[in-house]
Amino acid sequence: MKKLYILILTVICIGLTSCADYLDSDYIFNDRESIEKVFTDHDKTEQWLAHAYSFLRNDQCLDVGSKRATPFVFDDCMYYGDDDKTINSARGDDKISYNKFHEGNYDEGAFQGTWDDCYKGIRQATIFMQNVDMNKTYTAEEIIDFKAQARFVRAYFYWILLRKYGPIPLAPEDGFDYNDSYDDVATPRSPYDVCANYIASEMILAAKDLPLLRGQNSSNRPTRGAALAARALALLYAASPLMNGNNDAYAQQLVDDKGNRLLSPDYDESKWAKAAAACKDIMELGVYKLYTTGAITEGTPTIPEHPEYSKKNFPEGWADINPYESYRSVFNGQLTTIGNPELIFTRGQNVSGEGPRAFVVHQLPKVGPAGWNTHGMTQKQVDTYYMNDGGDCPGMYSEYTGYAAYEGRVDSRPRATGFTENSMDHQPLEAGVSLQYADREPRFYASVAYNGSHWYLGNEILPENRNKQIFYYRGESNGYQNSEFYLRTGIGIKKYIHDNDTNTEAAGGDRILYKDEPAIRYADILLMYAEALNELSSAASYEISSWDGASIYTIKRDVAEMKKGIKPVRMRAGVPDYDSNTYSDQAKFRLKLKRERQIELFAEGKRYYDLRRWKDAEGEEAVPIYGCNYLMNKGQRDLFHTPIAISNLSSTFSPKMYFWPIKHSELKRNKRLTQNPGWTYND
Repeated sequence: MKKLYILILTVICIGLTSCADYLDSDYIFNDRESIEKVFTDHDKTEQWLAHAYSFLRNDQCLDVGSKRATPFVFDDCMYYGDDDKTINSARGDDKISYNKFHEGNYDEGAFQGTWDDCYKGIRQATIFMQNVDMNKTYTAEEIIDFKAQARFVRAYFYWILLRKYGPIPLAPEDGFDYNDSYDDVATPRSPYDVCANYIASEMILAAKDLPLLRGQNSSNRPTRGAALAARALALLYAASPLMNGNNDAYAQQLVDDKGNRLLSPDYDESKWAKAAAACKDIMELGVYKLYTTGAITEGTPTIPEHPEYSKKNFPEGWADINPYESYRSVFNGQLTTIGNPELIFTRGQNVSGEGPRAFVVHQLPKVGPAGWNTHGMTQKQVDTYYMNDGGDCPGMYSEYTGYAAYEGRVDSRPRATGFTENSMDHQPLEAGVSLQYADREPRFYASVAYNGSHWYLGNEILPENRNKQIFYYRGESNGYQNSEFYLRTGIGIKKYIHDNDTNTEAAGGDRILYKDEPAIRYADILLMYAEALNELSSAASYEISSWDGASIYTIKRDVAEMKKGIKPVRMRAGVPDYDSNTYSDQAKFRLKLKRERQIELFAEGKRYYDLRRWKDAEGEEAVPIYGCNYLMNKGQRDLFHTPIAISNLSSTFSPKMYFWPIKHSELKRNKRLTQNPGWTYND
């Protein structure tokens, strides 16, 4: 039989064009002619690859961005307050209120640009891989690198889809017979493990031909470390409770068109060992490290004093670094892409209209830097940060007493009362600040815009904006004033903010410093390594080959190895290491690890998916959201700082929210495609 090999996924009809178009042989011959012209031209060939990359930078493929691009950044720790009354547009992905998002009251058409963009990118990358060899204007080495980049991009698109939608269709790489009917070529969803292992294997192939390092002009292109890191992510998720040994009602309903289970009901501990080995592969490259600096800047809190760690240099302590500035600089645009040693993969600084810079505009106070003042933090996240001695804050999670998910996590001491009288008692607090915010760990001050915090903004562009203390009391310029531009919890966000960021008209509009989107950074890999090792039983030991087969790792629950993962993160943050009892207790360490991820990776688009893979979302996202009482004025400051449930911020969770729904049009096109449990098949 005469065969024409269609160049990827198109006959599956995943949001590209009609099936009839792609099963038309004349179309294929015409396309083939144009493809030959493209891939024998020097510039057009690279433009084709650049176009494949471009889909990664589209709004809904980002990890960090404003809510109109990536609402998944807004988990149980942060929220957005604008767009309260808007509904999905005709495209279904422009606006959705925070409450609709957190109640699961969006429909099957919401935020579906991810599906379209990823499969378009997959098609573009595969066509490139299949045709780039015909180009004779590039060297053999350049062709090898190009193909490895395209392989990475294709696998990364699959990773984005898998994380959001769960098990997805994987297309056969040798194409289809154009004489086949649509029903013959329709492709079902592959089991989660099959998808994850495919991504992992493709990333190994990419890693073999990708360089260890790239120069400034190509710093956003993947390296060997980026491929291995994406592989580690896929394997860690496959090892996690939602996907590994899950036999609950939701998992039983998630099946393909033949009724086959797509999430494994059988627990396999070795998946954790494979994930740990994948993380170790990155650690063994010797390329990445946590960024540190000893620079002292405006707003630097008092560096924590500890009898051991204050006397040792990093990574055994923090004697030679400024933990506050070390953490803060990773996100605020202070560093160049290649100047950030922990940035493993980024889409770059100039990312889409709804990327990190738009995120910052919505964080900035309204009066002064002219931000939107609508991205805020929950009381839960404020409580999660440690005190500067490594202890819990008094009253931590006390509003959740009686909730099963918080058993053993509540601090029963009363919350601190009173306010600072001057700027010397509890640096960096100014006068009039609640003592609940005093003496906290450095990451707290780098991330939390508490009531009365100091903002150092516009000091190069608009000097008059410098050194402003911002309050969120009702009636204050940045507090509640009967508009949507206020913080619902009276707590803002400082992560990603640089001192020079301003959005004022007097400065010529948006003057937000460009920031790299931290898609994958080394701190995440280190925490993943510690997590995976902790999940191994004490008697278990696994011999696992490195990614390239050059060595064999012995993977077991080894405390010294777990410390290699989590201790540097805590030392860089100026927080003491755990005691031996915590390391020896698997359940206790698991709680600490989850808390560390909640703090370290705050506002990076990780926790939304962490809560789901851990199956913790039902306990964490269903509890009320607490914050300050934003209706209280400055004369009622004690009441303002007494946590209350925020009635206009919803919190609930149903199992259908584990994975995002598949849009109806795709279900109609691909008759073998099944919907995620709890969602509908038809309009």
